[in-house]
Amino acid sequence: MTRPDDERRLEELVDGIVVLSSGDLSNRLQVSPARDGIDAVTTGINLLADELQSMYEELEVRVAQRTALLEAAKAELRRVIDTDELTGLASRSLLQEKVAEAVAAAGGGRQPALILLDLDSFQLINDSLGHAAGDAVLREAALRLGAAGAGHLIARLSGDEFAVLVVDQEPDAVLEIAARLGDSLKDRIDAGGVAVALTAGTGVRLGQPGLQSEELIRDADIAMHEAKKRGRDTLLVFSAAMHEAAKQRVHLVAELRTALTADELELEYQPIMDLRTGKVAGAEALIRWQHPDLGPLAPATFLDAADEAGLTGEIGHWVLRNAIAQTGRWKSDPGIPADFRTHINLAPADLHHVDLAPFVEGLLDQHGVEPSHVSIEITETAIMRGGPEVTATMQSLNDLGVRIEIDDFGTGYSSISYLRALPAAQAKIDKSLLDGLNTDRQQEEFVAAILQLIHSAGLSAVAEGIEDREQAERLRQLDCEFGQGYFFSRPLPVAGMTELLAGRDAA
Repeated sequence: MTRPDDERRLEELVDGIVVLSSGDLSNRLQVSPARDGIDAVTTGINLLADELQSMYEELEVRVAQRTALLEAAKAELRRVIDTDELTGLASRSLLQEKVAEAVAAAGGGRQPALILLDLDSFQLINDSLGHAAGDAVLREAALRLGAAGAGHLIARLSGDEFAVLVVDQEPDAVLEIAARLGDSLKDRIDAGGVAVALTAGTGVRLGQPGLQSEELIRDADIAMHEAKKRGRDTLLVFSAAMHEAAKQRVHLVAELRTALTADELELEYQPIMDLRTGKVAGAEALIRWQHPDLGPLAPATFLDAADEAGLTGEIGHWVLRNAIAQTGRWKSDPGIPADFRTHINLAPADLHHVDLAPFVEGLLDQHGVEPSHVSIEITETAIMRGGPEVTATMQSLNDLGVRIEIDDFGTGYSSISYLRALPAAQAKIDKSLLDGLNTDRQQEEFVAAILQLIHSAGLSAVAEGIEDREQAERLRQLDCEFGQGYFFSRPLPVAGMTELLAGRDAA
């Protein structure tokens, strides 16, 4: 029979269990002097509460530790995201975030401006001195960009491209900062024991009310790329005309993609003459675009846009296919001289494809063309900036029997040491060197020295841009073997070049 006191104790026991189950593990149940079965249960519950409280406190400690580790990991991740590992500058993502904040905070006051800088010829440093030297140059460049002054965010966007976000400054002050940044790079930097001088292409976008952060970054990038096109150490401020030109390039590229499949591209051929015999020695293949609305377009109007869009390789393959196929047709009819060569220009990007030589070999086999009837023209600058990949591609083509010609020779690095090391057979003298050849004794001596340099390396020479008989005769007297230019012929359509090879009047 249950006593009233027992009922009360049971009720207290139940109430205590309810309190514990609610999460208050500090609550303990009272044990009576009776030390009976109810007290035994009460003692067991208290012991269980002690164990649970101990476990809970330990869990809280662990959770606190894990939370601290998680926060530290998040902070490290944020640091990695916000910081460029090599230079310690801000990252692209942090720059984008801060640009958005600056634009939002500006309101109707002074608008933030953005300066983008891309180092000139940095790839040459990497290729010639190694990546460790290149990294040292980038770290030093990052330090020098501190010339922007306090309060401005400096970021490395990628490779050799940097950005400076300028806030709360008048336009004149922004331009002064941009000029100062360019000047800060010019003192020589030690790179692997070699002192190198840096310049940069700089684009500036001055802010204006209503301009979105994405537009500020986009426009600064457009200005920077335009500056790079205009030459070393160039600073340009964005203008609406640049944006319009960029949109037109995008449209032009879209049309060019169509042109590659719609048979709108074609090749013309400018004869190359043997100055010693007066006979045709070859022809340079020159791409043209028969635009459906704009008419014939010269390569200068679309190849830069094609390069920016990554179409250079596709165009290069198109030119190789068509020029080699046409050489095969000429070989069959009307026939070509034994020493005739079709000269084909390749862009720097084409030379980085390891499969270029096998591709050319396949075309030669397909069209029955001997390798000696094809000459690949590569600009002097592309060779020097191309690195080991380009040299390896040139060697593969040379091993195939295809002649390599250095184009635009005399405008860049021209030295006997690199000429002798290259697997080249011919060098083409840039047409700018012919200006004043007949009237300027000093210019004549300079061209003679260039020819001597070419011949000393065991190469033959082609002079381009010959405009009159006097130039042709003087070059012949200087032992220049080959020449091309309007004096001999303008670029000819296939039919005109075929007539010339057949011995008929191309006019």
